[in-house]
Amino acid sequence: MNRMYRRQRHIYDGTRRYYLLGRDRLIADLKPEAGANVLEVGCGTGRNLVLAARRFPGACWFGIDVSTEMLTSAITAIARRDLTSRIKVTHGDATAFDPELLFGIPSFDHIMISYSLSMIPNWKAVLEAAISRLKPGGRLHIVDFGRQERLPGIARALLLRWLTLFDVTPRDDLERVLSTMAAASGAGVKFERPFRGYAQYAVLTLPSGPAKP
Repeated sequence: MNRMYRRQRHIYDGTRRYYLLGRDRLIADLKPEAGANVLEVGCGTGRNLVLAARRFPGACWFGIDVSTEMLTSAITAIARRDLTSRIKVTHGDATAFDPELLFGIPSFDHIMISYSLSMIPNWKAVLEAAISRLKPGGRLHIVDFGRQERLPGIARALLLRWLTLFDVTPRDDLERVLSTMAAASGAGVKFERPFRGYAQYAVLTLPSGPAKP
């Protein structure tokens, strides 16, 4: 990851805004209550955290990323906007992270994952870890590349070929896997495929009390 982003981090936000569709909707849909703890898994340059913290100033924001190069950009962006007291980011493995160890808190009200699952080989472990770190009633918000099933064939083929250059693999069975995990925890799931299937958009909501047997 560091090798890939050592140079890309400097132009990442300027280029990705044209094709990482649905990120701003994910932020708008968070609607955290005052004092809520919100984590971004794979926070990258900190772009989403900065926008979210500005939009919802009453919440507390956290981010983890496996790339120290991207974290360097995130720390710089957060400091430049004078948000250091409200956004904390650190190095962390999305497949196995301990919020108590990293941030001194036991769990989160919201966890967001934006265009990261398609870059993490063990992406199912990321989902399991995220769900396990949510409070009762907490929500997991996901946006990522979809199957592009309603795009023209040539556009879909070119997009998929281009994504492979960056080791990006759309998770075609995300809906099935997420639904299975939700059923096991008594959670509810809302799943959409916006932009003609270009993206996948999901919100998993845990029950507010213990799951029923």
